[in-house]
Amino acid sequence: MHPRNRQRRNASAMKLVGKLVGLFRVAADLTQAQLADRAAVQVETIASIEQGRRTLLPDLARRLDALLDTKGALETAVANMPEVDLIPAWAEQYMDLEREALALSWFENQVLPGLLQTESYARAVFRSKVPVLRVEEIDAQVSARLARQAIMRRPVPPTSSFVVSEAVLQDRLGGDDVYSETLHHLRACADLPGITLQVMPLGRWTHAGLDGPFILLETPDYQHIGYTETQRGSQLVADPDEVSILAQKYAMLRTQALNIEDTKGLLDRLLGES
Repeated sequence: MHPRNRQRRNASAMKLVGKLVGLFRVAADLTQAQLADRAAVQVETIASIEQGRRTLLPDLARRLDALLDTKGALETAVANMPEVDLIPAWAEQYMDLEREALALSWFENQVLPGLLQTESYARAVFRSKVPVLRVEEIDAQVSARLARQAIMRRPVPPTSSFVVSEAVLQDRLGGDDVYSETLHHLRACADLPGITLQVMPLGRWTHAGLDGPFILLETPDYQHIGYTETQRGSQLVADPDEVSILAQKYAMLRTQALNIEDTKGLLDRLLGES
């Protein structure tokens, strides 16, 4: 299916589910604020769902069905949405969730997490894209990536855990100057409150993340969601069983990676060699 058709199908399905939520809410004689309060979510969450701007996740669908006495209609609608509806265009849905996240757990094995990238490193990432991007596109992508890092400067930033493969630190993406700047930046990040940085060392006999990178996040509504990317797409993971599997993988990765102090020691050694 052509990407534009996937996006239209995605938007159409989200709007349909949102219309159902609004219809059932009005039938129950509730305002958005009243429903949000009873569902223990933010009113913006209900408003965004009804407007088709946010996906209704399965656990919230079940809560709304119970509150609105809709006999599983919303849970059934969500369960039968086309699979493509879980693939947001340019990961926009994930970024909306990231901006509000209470906690983030992020495993990467090929590139630094976007929230830890310097401007020079991000520019090197986008310059490596195939097909090649225009200078204007690179500038726009870099600006957007740096803007995402504002969440780390919130008065109460998300509690963030990063597990990064040592292979990422061995690469010199962008050249020696970018490499040195990146190591200094990571070392500074490792000392920030609320951030845990661990390196997965090379040469291990076992590895819980062989299926590739992924992210876990907790929303302001205390929902746990996973996110994965492939070469040509991305997917939000909302099914509790699947999220649990990712959580188990991440817990194992943290035990297999270097601890916080040893990670800082590795960065210090790399800085001495750079």
